[in-house]
Parts: sequence; structure tokens; C-alpha cells
Amino acid sequence: MWKIAIIDDDRQVLQGMKLAIPWEELNAEWAGEAMNGRDGLEMIRAAKPDIVITDIYMPVMNGLDMIEKLRGEKFGGRIVILSGYSDFEYARQALRLNVADYLSKPISIPTLKDVLGKAIADLAEEEERLLKQDELQQRLMLYKPFVEKEWIKAAVSGTFADMDMQGDAVPLPYHYWRQASHAVIGIDIVRDRRVGGVSLSDLNLFRFAVRNIVCEVTEERFAQFEYTELHGTHSALLVHPAPDTERGLAESQLAELGSIIIDAVGSCLKLNLQVGIGGIKQSWREIPDSTEEAFRAIDWKGRRLAPGYELFGVADSPEGKKQVHPIRPVKFYQELASAMKSSQETLAHQIVDHFAAQLSGREEAAADYLRMLAGEIWTILAYSMYDIGMVLDEIYPIDAVRLEWDRFTDAEQWAGWLKDKISGICNSRQWRGNGKHRQAVDFMIQYIHDNYAKDITLADLADKVFISRNYLSHIFKNITGDSFNTYLTRVRMEKAKELLMEHKMLVYEVAEKVGYQNVPYFSTLFKKYSGMNPTDLVKS
Repeated sequence: MWKIAIIDDDRQVLQGMKLAIPWEELNAEWAGEAMNGRDGLEMIRAAKPDIVITDIYMPVMNGLDMIEKLRGEKFGGRIVILSGYSDFEYARQALRLNVADYLSKPISIPTLKDVLGKAIADLAEEEERLLKQDELQQRLMLYKPFVEKEWIKAAVSGTFADMDMQGDAVPLPYHYWRQASHAVIGIDIVRDRRVGGVSLSDLNLFRFAVRNIVCEVTEERFAQFEYTELHGTHSALLVHPAPDTERGLAESQLAELGSIIIDAVGSCLKLNLQVGIGGIKQSWREIPDSTEEAFRAIDWKGRRLAPGYELFGVADSPEGKKQVHPIRPVKFYQELASAMKSSQETLAHQIVDHFAAQLSGREEAAADYLRMLAGEIWTILAYSMYDIGMVLDEIYPIDAVRLEWDRFTDAEQWAGWLKDKISGICNSRQWRGNGKHRQAVDFMIQYIHDNYAKDITLADLADKVFISRNYLSHIFKNITGDSFNTYLTRVRMEKAKELLMEHKMLVYEVAEKVGYQNVPYFSTLFKKYSGMNPTDLVKS
């Protein structure tokens, strides 16, 4: 309800205005009155009206002086002058003081109603603008972690398409990069029979669990690091060895961390990893080189760093330098995945053509390598499409696609095949979701992973992403394949399983850690999810 204050030294005018204003029709209420500018100023400060109707000629302090003081105090309400004098100089001063209207006494009720109606409409419009501005600010704050997350991914993969690479390009939390050294540890979940048989939704939970384990073991050895998921089953751990560490010792520390990661993930999740260690770089702009070296070491099994471990380092050149091969598949994979998620068919074709031109005529572009690339890309496309609610296998059955890979003879044929598939995907009727929905679900997933121990409801998240609860439930199910509650439960159970296997907590402590105060209920859910009682894991 809008609040209106009236200031006039004539009591009859005050009473007449209170009777003349159509309060209910304007959805307004009386806020206060005064008979001079000084008292009016105090009343306005206390009542904070939306609209002030004031005379000019008044004792103690006139109306214009009062208005000037209000504007100096940043009063944002609308002011209407109602005066018995039509003086040009007064009107000019009123204009300078941003007065909504200047009326002469006596005033008719229809005119008064129109003037107040216009002032209220202006206030409503201003309020809506400020509300949208505040909403935008809230959205920016909500999505800030995702902006930084994407920046890290771009720094690791080298996909700084439109980002400023000059001057103060590093976000504030990562300014320390300028004085640090950098190395990338590439991590790939081996697609064996166990991993190949799970749904993409379950595999996403595996990736979440791998991230938790990797970050936990890394923070015990390196003060500063970043972890980012790349494409498919690939992720990258960016660590920053102390600049004064001797290079040989730093490389030994990285190799030791790689073997610990393989052991920890294998023990807790029964997942097999391949890990590659990229070279140590002095400039943050060289981080993509370390990434390419790490994954090239995995692809080519170049230099095994520990017996019995799928842990590899990039081979040195004759000059003793770790060189990046001119063909950069990690960057290509990341750029292609990004283009496909936003259905940019033309851009995706250009990315393929550019990469094929790099491949053309090279020794590496033999049929075996092209088939390996096709398999990697198909997995990446499956993940990318799943992220926006598509099932790639429903468009192109994988068994039929694998037969097509056997026909590759050169890079040009490979590129033609891939572009044909890209066009088919982008023009498929199954294409669902949009960028805004994807952002909302990304936020929800990250929020669940960061706050699973708290009482999280879909209604709370709906308020945070500014989408209705029912529609958000539909979007989440459409994109992830799981209902909100199912996904939350699965994340909690996966974390509970990890905590129980550490044998450091009792069952009730684990239950509380993952958001359950009712231990029997937690035990029932855990058995339903994992097929065993939580006490079985504690005793094992």
C-alpha cells in the first residue's frame, strides 16, 4: 500500500485533502501531516512516505527549502507541490528539485486523482526496475561460482575463446597463479565392464565421488590446487608445486600423488584409473600445454612412472624438453562439447574441419588413431547430450556407429562422418532444454554436492534459481533423468558409503554427516541403495 503525506499551513486544506483523496481506489493510506516545512521534514524522516503533497509558502521553513533538504538526504519518493501561487521562478526551482507535479489551488478531485495515479504508476515502475536489478544481482552472485568454474576449465583446456588474455585476466581468487608454477595431472576413469554397464546418471555419481577423493588426498600434499571435470570420463587436477622446489623433486611428488590417487579410488570405489602427469610450467598461460602432455601420456602409454600402475609421464625430447604435440585433442574435445551443448552446428563443423586439417597427412592420422578418436568423441558427445536431456543412443545406436568406424581411411573421411553425425544430432527432435534451464540444473547439482548434509528442499532451490517449484522439478528430471529427491538421496548414500569405508565414524555419526537425524531411516535407505546394512561396512 502506498503512503501519502500532506504538508500545508492551512488546516482546512489538510482536512479537505484527506477527504478528497480516493484512498482505496489508489491503494494508498495516509502517512502523516504537518503545518510547516521543519515539522514536515521530521515527519517524512519518520514515516517515510512514498508521496508528499506540500505547499510552498509556510512558516518556519518553506516548502522548497524542505524539498531541497529531502533531496540532499536522498529521499526517493514523489513530491507534488500544491500552491496558491503560480510563480515561474518557483516552478523553475521545483523542476530542479525533481518535483513530480506543480499544481495551483484550488484543485479538482479528478485532477488530484490523475496526478496521484501518475505518481503511483511511476513509483510502481521504479520499484519493478529496482526489483529486477536486485534479482539480476542475486543471479550474478548465485552463478559466480560457475563463472569461475568455467574459467578454470578454460585455463586447463586452453579454450579461452573470447576471454581477455591480457593484463589482469586472472580472477581475483587465482591471482597467486602469477607467482606459482603449475602442473596438470590428467585423470581418466577406465571404461571397463563395470563402468560401461552403468547409466550416465550413475557414472556422474562416480565422477562426483572421484572428485571428492582426489581433492581429499591432494589437500594433504599441496596447499593450492584446482580440480575440473573435462569431457566424458576425463578430469584434470591442477596443482602448484612450490616455486623453490627442485624440478626433479616436484616431478617425484606429482608421480607419488598420481599413484596415491589410483590406490584411493580403487580401494574406495573399485574403479580403475589411468593417470598422466604433465610437465611443470612457470606461466599460467602454459597450463593447457601441461594438460595436453598429461592426456597424451595416457593415450600413448609413453613413460610408466611406477611399476604396476597405469601412471604415465610425457616422454622427453632429445633436447630434454617436454614438448606438446601440435595436435591438441583435449582442446578439440572441449570446444566440440561446448558447441554441441548449445546446438551450434556451424561452429561444431568448423571445429571439426580445423582439427581435421591438423590431422591431415600426419603419421598419427592412421586408421587406428582415427578409430580411437571416434570412440573418444562419441563418449564425449554422449555426455554432452545427456547434460541437456538427450540420449544419444536413441538417435544413433552405438553398435551401428562402431561398424562405421572400421571404414575410416583418412582424416577427411573421418571429418565427414563426424560432421554428418553432428548435423543429425542438432536437427533431432529429441533436442531438449535451453541454456537457462541447464544453468539452473547445474546450480542445483553443485548445491546438492556442496550442501548434502543440510536440509535441502526443492522449494528452497526454486527460490534461488527463480523458477517455480513444479516446473523446476520437471526440468531437473528432464535433464538428469532423476527426480530431485532421488538424486539428493543417491549423493548422500554415495558419500555415506565413502565415510563408512574409512572406518573412522559410527553409523549414527555418518547419518548426521550426510543429513539424516533418524538413524533407522538412514539405515533403511542405505540398504535399499547399496544392498547392504551400514553396519556391514563398519565391521568389514
